[in-house]
Amino acid sequence: MDIRATDTPLLEWTGDGLAIGLFEDAVELTGELASLDEKLAGSIKEVIAEEEFKGKQGSSVVTRVGANSPIRKIIVVGLGKPEALKLDGLRRAAATAARLAKKQKSKTLGISLPIWNNDPTQTAQAIAEGVQLALYQDNRFKSEPEDKGPQVETVDLLGLGGQEAAITRGNQISAGVFLARQLVAAPANAVTPITLAETAQEIASDHGLQIEILEQEDCEKLGMGAFLGVAKASELPPKFIHLTYKPEGTPKRKLAIIGKGLTFDSGGLNIKGAGSGIETMKIDMGGAAATLGAAKAIGQLKPDVEVHFISAVTENMISGRAMHPGDILTASNGKTIEVNNTDAEGRLTLADALVFTEKLGVDAIIDLATLTGACIIALGDDIAGLFSPDDALAEQVEKAAVASGEKFWRLPMEEKYFEGLKSGIADMKNTGPRAGGSITAALFLKQFVKETPWAHLDIAGPVWTDKENGYNGPGATGFGVRTLVNWVLSDS
Repeated sequence: MDIRATDTPLLEWTGDGLAIGLFEDAVELTGELASLDEKLAGSIKEVIAEEEFKGKQGSSVVTRVGANSPIRKIIVVGLGKPEALKLDGLRRAAATAARLAKKQKSKTLGISLPIWNNDPTQTAQAIAEGVQLALYQDNRFKSEPEDKGPQVETVDLLGLGGQEAAITRGNQISAGVFLARQLVAAPANAVTPITLAETAQEIASDHGLQIEILEQEDCEKLGMGAFLGVAKASELPPKFIHLTYKPEGTPKRKLAIIGKGLTFDSGGLNIKGAGSGIETMKIDMGGAAATLGAAKAIGQLKPDVEVHFISAVTENMISGRAMHPGDILTASNGKTIEVNNTDAEGRLTLADALVFTEKLGVDAIIDLATLTGACIIALGDDIAGLFSPDDALAEQVEKAAVASGEKFWRLPMEEKYFEGLKSGIADMKNTGPRAGGSITAALFLKQFVKETPWAHLDIAGPVWTDKENGYNGPGATGFGVRTLVNWVLSDS
């Protein structure tokens, strides 16, 4: 699909489908739109009246234009209240237009939407992302594609001539999201610790990143007892992935992103029972997927910021070698952990990853993980949890999330809740009481970061959706990639 920036006037554009955006309670056509409607024999006014279209955000109508018209279909998309329009509103409007164009079998699509905040660059990027993300298809595991109809081949962004670089940037970020979606969607017999390491090697080779893969023996030498305790039961070897993007010259900052990489989570000896969603546990590497997706995007965008992408990758399985409830593990910083639940394994892998990362001397660390069901109970399926003892870093993440359209809510790190993690025979347990489970998980991770500004993102809810949601799904969403990329770019 070719997305193009063009200054072709609205009245002169020709093609299969033309999408226009109208604000709520302001659907009277004026200016160019009125002239276009006159040229199209009143088709736009007619469909607005017949469908009682009010311009509410997310609403849309489609009408066929006369046989001799230079435009075959008109798509009208609601933008909501003008004062409430956000950048993500344009992204979602573009996604709606793209999906409708595909449904209407339009090979060529023109999109005419307002310029957000007088910023054509961000507008073009957001529209490009919306189109790309909405039209993404994953047919890897089907013997035949279900959708055999014509695809959207060309998209013209009207009134955005000269914004080719912004469109390219949107395409590159979308490519990172696609990778994350593919990794999360693939079953555990396709995405293993071995294949995830191979994916990281491909990113390094394709985009000029440095790569280090630590094998089990390397992790043993570094004392990664928490990570290796989880990995013991699997027949597949663990892989500790460390990708590094370095810009030319002196980097403005050095940042690190850590993703939880459990390619399958059985729960271990605390096995997940009926109704636990064990069949979905291929998604437990959603943090690693977002980390690698961000690495792919950053490798193409090439900001002047050094970025380390890290994941301790393994399966959590059951065998005669499995860690037992009650075992004590020693992490690479010397802290001892009583394992009171083998199904709280992700935080054990992240513990050693955090210790490793802080030794790199970076300016800030973000980890992201499908860590707790408690976060889904607290925030639902669409919002991720944000935890950080550093207000400045938390604000950076929140701003990056707003620009990306991904939703986060900052939750407290109530220190007294750590009492629930105290152990009588070790430094801590790996789980606390049921109440505040996402908070105690974040407090557990905090024990493995000494001084570096750090934020933890619990993305258990939005990494997957069972229904179409804006420009996501159904299926893997690639959640987190765009926020991470925007965070890195904000320093470039």
